Amino acid sequence: MKSVCVYCGSSPGFRPEYAEAARALGQTMAEQGLALVYGGGKVGLMGIVADSVMAHGGTAIGVIPDALMQKEVGHRGLTELHVVRNMHERKQMMADRADAFIAMPGGVGTFEELFETFTWAQLGYHDKPVGLLNVSGFYDGMLAFLHHAVGEGFLKQVHADMLHVSASPQELLGQLAAAPRVHVDKWQAARDKT
Repeated sequence: MKSVCVYCGSSPGFRPEYAEAARALGQTMAEQGLALVYGGGKVGLMGIVADSVMAHGGTAIGVIPDALMQKEVGHRGLTELHVVRNMHERKQMMADRADAFIAMPGGVGTFEELFETFTWAQLGYHDKPVGLLNVSGFYDGMLAFLHHAVGEGFLKQVHADMLHVSASPQELLGQLAAAPRVHVDKWQAARDKT
């Protein structure tokens, strides 16, 4: 594992723990020689994690659509900043450049990116590990809902188990680094049940 794509809020949130976790994640990634791949913003948790990576001598690669760059939310102090045409190109480049994925607290954009990446893993489009940095229980409700989806027969437990969860940046990075690259085909899992 050489690079990690981090999805997170363009806002800092109300709890100081969110910014503290972003700084800790950035520092840990830099210390472990892991490049940050992210949405290229200078605001919110996005900016905090990127600034922390750069402050600790790491590599930060941003990918931002031109429309957002024009609004001057792009971070110009990164190792690399790629300005792309749209959100689809942004997400594809981020996925291509990353060896693993982490979702920190954020809003609907973060949720959408997480679930798209999680879905791609479930469908076998990639075998890269996906993790949740569950700061101050931010994702507890979502994790309970995923458990509910398993119980209702809409999500296989084997797929739910593909999501690595920790409140600690160090622990989560360790889980992702140790995760086996296994392909659990959604349709094979369904056939195995019959």
